[in-house]
Amino acid sequence: MARQTRVPMPTLERLATYLRYLNDIEATGIDTISSAEIEEATGIHAAQFRKDLSYFGEFGRPGIGYNVYDLQARLAKILKVEKEQPVLLVGAGNLGSALVGFPAFRRHNFHVVGVFDNNYNKIGRRLWDLDILDVNRLKEANLELGARIAIIAVPASSAQVVTDQLVDAGIRVILNFAPTTIRVPEDVVVRNVCFIQELAVLSYHLSESDDTRAY
Repeated sequence: MARQTRVPMPTLERLATYLRYLNDIEATGIDTISSAEIEEATGIHAAQFRKDLSYFGEFGRPGIGYNVYDLQARLAKILKVEKEQPVLLVGAGNLGSALVGFPAFRRHNFHVVGVFDNNYNKIGRRLWDLDILDVNRLKEANLELGARIAIIAVPASSAQVVTDQLVDAGIRVILNFAPTTIRVPEDVVVRNVCFIQELAVLSYHLSESDDTRAY
């Protein structure tokens, strides 16, 4: 953990991109790959790719490249997804339902093992292959499920209460889709996903290109 904390977040994000690409080509029969091919596939410069790997030791062989299986296995171990990671999801609305059914989770070793909500009209119903549980049973349920990762897909007004429940249940990593900032202890990591923010940035680039064409 001490070594991991020194790794910049953008580097970890790029490692996840490399791993996703390697997972995607796993079934193609490609045995070796070069940094130039990584650059072509991901858009990340070959020199940056080599620098990112240098945080974690020696990779590949000069003039030969990188063994796809070995590189995939080492990146998976670095990112702690070499084995299946159980995930909790709170919020069984439209977004939560879509996330539970997202097929790429299992392909990349993330498995939603518990779905929770506070709506009594939803509790007890089946969502994909899981029963929706009362969010107030979260801590009890996670004693058995053993998840340390959670996804929040609830309204902003409920996000902090849900966050506190997740932390109390042993969750240490949260992917937050709620449109608000959540407060967590120092040892809990949060990644916020805001569709509106991303669309606003894209909209800026769209208007910029339109303005250029107008002149």
